[in-house]
Amino acid sequence: MAHLDKPSYKSVWLSLLWLLIIPLLNTFYGILNRAGDHVYNLEISLDHLIPFVPVFIIPYLIWYPFITGVLVALAFKNRKMYFQTLIALCSGLIASYLFFAVFQTAIQRPDVHNEIGVLYRLIELVYRTDQPYNCFPSIHVLTSYLMLRGAREFGKINRWLIAGMSVLIILSTVLVKQHLVVDIVGGILVGELCFRLSGVWMICLRRKQQFPGFHEPPASG
Repeated sequence: MAHLDKPSYKSVWLSLLWLLIIPLLNTFYGILNRAGDHVYNLEISLDHLIPFVPVFIIPYLIWYPFITGVLVALAFKNRKMYFQTLIALCSGLIASYLFFAVFQTAIQRPDVHNEIGVLYRLIELVYRTDQPYNCFPSIHVLTSYLMLRGAREFGKINRWLIAGMSVLIILSTVLVKQHLVVDIVGGILVGELCFRLSGVWMICLRRKQQFPGFHEPPASG
């Protein structure tokens, strides 16, 4: 069992190749990021009380390297947790895309075109490159929550740093008006479900010795 927690560097680099699945799955995001026949609005009264805070575009954009960095660190720290988190992430993406396909939602975003400042230009870039659809569940929230769950394998300081950044990213989704409160709830629920199911799946695969690199070491003697 110990070799699963501290894998060789060669096996880690081979394991990192599975990260290529994520950009492949992400191609569906662009395909589904449109209005479709029916678009739903999940806005609730609480959303009107949440202010627009431009500075939160920074953690929102940090999400991209953050997810990759945590997954790579997990691969070196504990390959079992790395695969569980990665499987949960990929299955969560698939579940989200199914939601987008059959239950498309949208959000009304503020007009920042005439605002001045670097933060507003970053927000404008995000708004211009990402249509106001594919909101429920929030993929930013889903993936950040999974990093928070996987972070339990790290030491106390790193665990708190990852948890703190995950929370900031989750909050940023509503503070830069990319998502609604319900989208956060949906992202967390889908993330938790996928994380638990991936854990069960990992146990089943290891028992059947069908997952590359997860064979138990032969008994001595």
